Amino acid sequence: VGIMDGLSGLNRCVDEYPVEVISKRFRYDAALVSTLKDMEEDILEGLKAQDLEEYLSGPFTVVVKESCDGMGDVSEKHGSGPAVPEKAVRFSFTIMTINVPSNNSSVRIFEESKPNSELCCKPLCLMLADESDHETLTAILNPLIAEREAMKSSELILEIGGILRSFKFSFRGTGYDEKLVREVEGLEASGSVYICTLCDATRLEASQNLVFHSITRSHSENLQRYETWRANPHHESVEELRDRVKGVSAKPFMETLPSIDAL
Repeated sequence: VGIMDGLSGLNRCVDEYPVEVISKRFRYDAALVSTLKDMEEDILEGLKAQDLEEYLSGPFTVVVKESCDGMGDVSEKHGSGPAVPEKAVRFSFTIMTINVPSNNSSVRIFEESKPNSELCCKPLCLMLADESDHETLTAILNPLIAEREAMKSSELILEIGGILRSFKFSFRGTGYDEKLVREVEGLEASGSVYICTLCDATRLEASQNLVFHSITRSHSENLQRYETWRANPHHESVEELRDRVKGVSAKPFMETLPSIDAL
């Protein structure tokens, strides 16, 4: 079963892909370049609207919203094609805002007016997999996450309006529903006694306290708790260990941010 990079130089014709391929994706940086080139007019108009010089070289700060969700049943009801999982998962991104420094302040030259519209949502990776399949999801998305981590600390030089300009990227993993958050952050499924993806509350604690809430979970803490779960350094029983790690049961591989986007 293969995982295929959509920009790896292979033939673009769908018929020429091996039938065993369960995922197709674009390289993250190449997809962002393509999207920014499509937005060239918007960027130049934004500079003009803010009375900024059109030859500004940046750095332009781009906020990228990431989304991932299951697409439900995509099975072929008839036909004799290859046996593949009957569920699909799509990972996509949206350019939310673009800012540029000017006179010791940050000026916004672009803001997506319909951030939840399909029209501005760029598909990055399509998987024939069940969103509950932690191993497959990890295997397919890990290279994509590695590319994102590399881009966090680097600048992209891109020609916009005939001038080379630099772009920095800030990623916001907000487009995930609870099921996906639990999956990518390594938490137990939604039937867990640890009811919340934002704090350590159990069902009982949550039912007794309906007023005071604070976000205490974090991606780094989930990673530490997974290592505790895996190594059991205190030689505890399963129940004691589960209480210590507060519902972390698999390795978290993607950082998410709490928001109301995916509700």
